[in-house]
Amino acid sequence: MKFDSPLFDRIRVKPTADRLKQRTCPACQWPGCARDGTHRAPKGRQAEGEYFFYCLDHVREYNQSYNYFAGMSDDAVYAYQKDALTGHRPTWKMGQRGETPADGTRDPFGFSHEMGGQPFEPPREESRAIRTTERRALELMGLELSATAEEIKTRFKELVKKHHPDANGGDRTSEERLRNVIQAYNALKQAGFC
Repeated sequence: MKFDSPLFDRIRVKPTADRLKQRTCPACQWPGCARDGTHRAPKGRQAEGEYFFYCLDHVREYNQSYNYFAGMSDDAVYAYQKDALTGHRPTWKMGQRGETPADGTRDPFGFSHEMGGQPFEPPREESRAIRTTERRALELMGLELSATAEEIKTRFKELVKKHHPDANGGDRTSEERLRNVIQAYNALKQAGFC
């Protein structure tokens, strides 16, 4: 049996004197401190993933004065915070897909532009699938499927003025038509047409 085997060291009950003196963690990096550096503190924005090792008292002192955004302008801080909402990853509108060029390649991250190629351009128009309820609402208001938000609002105001009982001298015969116009407008509003 070998007494200097690493396996034998692991099962010893009492470690040798030289092993008792070994430090289990790095020394505190605060100038003039000789205690163990049991806590880590980030070095800063330019040194991501790098840390100082401090004792508890010095890490508290360091954390009180630490500012990740030190030296950045207000616009740069705002841009960083805005990008942090998405984890600093590029985003697109829901349901929007890039057009595939004639050669079949897509570059949504703009790598080819960085290398001197043509920039990727997302589609200019959003193609919207019109559901049956929206189509009926547009027909009821007498509008085309390609009507803009302004056209819908203008037409709604015209129809309300035309079919309101007060505009008809108290006649309630067109009151049902007014209800239908209001419901159609609300349906278009919920669908995002106006």
